Amino acid sequence: MCKLNAPKFGLSCGILWGLAVLILGLSATYANYGTAVIELLSSVYVGLDITLVGAIVGGIWGFLDGLIGGFIFAWLYNKLI
Repeated sequence: MCKLNAPKFGLSCGILWGLAVLILGLSATYANYGTAVIELLSSVYVGLDITLVGAIVGGIWGFLDGLIGGFIFAWLYNKLI
């Protein structure tokens, strides 16, 4: 089986999740779509709100969360195979 490159996998997860939270925050801000999800995520990500600045802060938190979670997942996967 192939091993995963943990730093690259973490970076790709961070970019993907950070952009997802940013886009969702922007859609909640400007299109009033997904506000319930933003309210749910704001209980975890400090500073995430239905504003432009809140969407950017949420995107940064999402990036960091995805980066750490993806790295841990790939590292653990490599240890178990």
